[in-house]
Amino acid sequence: MTARSAILSALLGTHPARARAQQIVAIADALGLRESAARVALTRMVSTGDLIRDDGVYTLSPRLLERQKRQDRAMEVPTGPWAGQWRIAIAPDAYAQAAVPAAVGAAPLSDVFGFMKFAEVRDGVWMRPDNHDALAIDVAGRVSLFSAVPQEPSIDLSERLFAPARWAADAELMLVDYQNAVGVADRFEVAATIVRHILDDPLLPAELLPDDWPGVRLRTTYGEFRTDFIEFVNEVIAASGGPSITH
Repeated sequence: MTARSAILSALLGTHPARARAQQIVAIADALGLRESAARVALTRMVSTGDLIRDDGVYTLSPRLLERQKRQDRAMEVPTGPWAGQWRIAIAPDAYAQAAVPAAVGAAPLSDVFGFMKFAEVRDGVWMRPDNHDALAIDVAGRVSLFSAVPQEPSIDLSERLFAPARWAADAELMLVDYQNAVGVADRFEVAATIVRHILDDPLLPAELLPDDWPGVRLRTTYGEFRTDFIEFVNEVIAASGGPSITH
């Protein structure tokens, strides 16, 4: 665990995502990191645009605040009924080849469809089962959208595109690692891996998932860790003489 990864993970898991240097240093120290490493990491993270420093308070950059929102949304499973259809999006070659925004401020299509849990079949072609509001981000005018039923079994297609069996196997290993972790620093490292894995959950319909899918268990474990970590952070801050920074 590096100082940078620890600071980012701590701020991404707190609301509001801001803290003073002495608070961050106190948390880093409690996680077994040196004060000098934490302060150097803070300086570098400001220079690289990960953090914004204003009047001694560090906050996540807009880019990382968006990541925090995605992380928060990923704790829920917004799937609905599935009738066997798939959504297909096809982009013009110009967008597909360069993966550039269609307008100022628009996210590249490769990012948009990655966020929306579509698999990229080839350049400019994405698809996924039509079981949730996959197109929450506006892509009007940038792609052509279709609904279809594949000729091959959907369970085979989903395994080929999303590899849910591998995701589940990795999740089970993380759950074991978390149960075996000793101390908050070890649990913190495993939890950081867990939340990244949750962000990669393809959100497939139940009909296409392996038996005993660990998605809910993984989210529950991370939720329990986050509650414990918030208590830990506030205890550390209180011991250092500072106010609570999170809820």
